[in-house]
Amino acid sequence: MQTTDSILMVRPSSFRKNEETAVNNYFQSDDSESKRLAELALAEFDNFVSTLKSAGIKVVVIQDDGSKDTPDSLFPNNVISFHQNQAIIYPMFAENRRRERTLNYLGKLDKLGYHFDKLTDYTHFEDQNKFLEGTGVLILDRVNKVAYCSISDRADEQVLQQYGEDQGYQTIAFHAVQLVDGQYLPIYHTNVMMSVGTAFCLICLDSIKEEKERMLVVDKLKETGKEIIRISEKQMHQFAGNILEVKNTDGEPYICMSSQAFEALDEEQIKHLEKHGKILHAPLYSIEKYGGGSARCMMAELFYE
Repeated sequence: MQTTDSILMVRPSSFRKNEETAVNNYFQSDDSESKRLAELALAEFDNFVSTLKSAGIKVVVIQDDGSKDTPDSLFPNNVISFHQNQAIIYPMFAENRRRERTLNYLGKLDKLGYHFDKLTDYTHFEDQNKFLEGTGVLILDRVNKVAYCSISDRADEQVLQQYGEDQGYQTIAFHAVQLVDGQYLPIYHTNVMMSVGTAFCLICLDSIKEEKERMLVVDKLKETGKEIIRISEKQMHQFAGNILEVKNTDGEPYICMSSQAFEALDEEQIKHLEKHGKILHAPLYSIEKYGGGSARCMMAELFYE
């Protein structure tokens, strides 16, 4: 099953530009009014949750109490993922993101009836300075058991291989880059340039400069029957790649994204996406500008038994 009707989200307490992640997340901008920014981010978060719920999508919200100074806690999909009876926690690049694990996702979910018998913990790789930041870097084709991953400071190839062996996934590793001050640097998270749905993949192929790697990705997508919807590098920077297919409690498919992402897409791209689900979007401009992440980053899919 590729999609779920249940999403975990974390309501932020101290959102700001994270100085520890900004070193290799080139989507982030500087902020000068932290208090005002936190208020804007909170309003955007609450509105996004309401938008999802109004479509019949179940949203479990955990409140970050702010006690651990976790400015990126509203991006839980990097820290934890869920797979029927299993939860997986991941090694994080930034030390202040490791503190997000104190939010006790599993304990709070258990009280709400979401049970996971098995916990797989990859955080010991942090001792080796090797990281794999959840479904930020892992684009999972859950039906065909394929994990696409752009290698970066946040996605180590050894940890990726270990994940594939443990979880029974074929791993497709490549190098996606973006232009920063005249030079190409690794994209920090795969999910800003690629999203895989039940029958489609929206992707910025131009960010994969090595032709063999690009064809490796394309061939696997075609082999698994995905319609390839291409976006440009400019659209990628407007978070058009940071989208997620979900379904509501009636089983109806939705494709969730930010309003900036929606506005970046052209009519033909929208037409192709709408074959796969109704587009649902909300304004996330402050979160995108200062957090360097968008709609998909905010949603941790709850697959459970």
